[in-house]
Amino acid sequence: MRWIVRLLVLILLLAGLQSIWSNFRAGNWVPDWLGSQEKSETTHALVLEEITTMGKLELVKYNFKDVVEQQITKMWLPNAKAILIVQGEAIGCIDLTKVEIADITSEAETLVVNMPEPELCVFKIDHSKSRVYNTEYAFNEEAKLVQEAYKQAEKQIQRSALDMGILEQTQINARKILTPVLEKASGKKVVLKFPLNTKIDKLR
Repeated sequence: MRWIVRLLVLILLLAGLQSIWSNFRAGNWVPDWLGSQEKSETTHALVLEEITTMGKLELVKYNFKDVVEQQITKMWLPNAKAILIVQGEAIGCIDLTKVEIADITSEAETLVVNMPEPELCVFKIDHSKSRVYNTEYAFNEEAKLVQEAYKQAEKQIQRSALDMGILEQTQINARKILTPVLEKASGKKVVLKFPLNTKIDKLR
């Protein structure tokens, strides 16, 4: 029993010495527990509002850079204009939560998986890398111009990503990534099938 007490005393002693040494290296001659230095405290009231099940596998990302010119045409006064340099991204994914048992068929040496349609799950502006380059005659309309420019830029990212074949590339990457994983797990040849009538809505 004595050796347990001695061990505890030794541990406390070492912890105290470590604290003193840490304060000494930091330039504090008095340990924190003896000092009267004020400390900042933060109180949170965090509330969990919703839990969302995530099953979307992101398979390809397109990065975009755009120079957007937005203007408000006026009858008598000069047109209000804003020029923005915008960066954004679009991500193609597949929602694996849509795959059901009925979508998987197993034969002698082959596993066939009917996959859901690829999706454009994210298209957004990266505001940390975007900026207003110039404004002309904007005055009190600058905020409106900038907001509309970002809105149009986001729509253009969506449109361009679809036109450039991001959904087709998502299918290709799904086969490259998922097929070897499933083959290793099942020990069979895996065939991923996507809907032949996949409808790709392109914005006008």
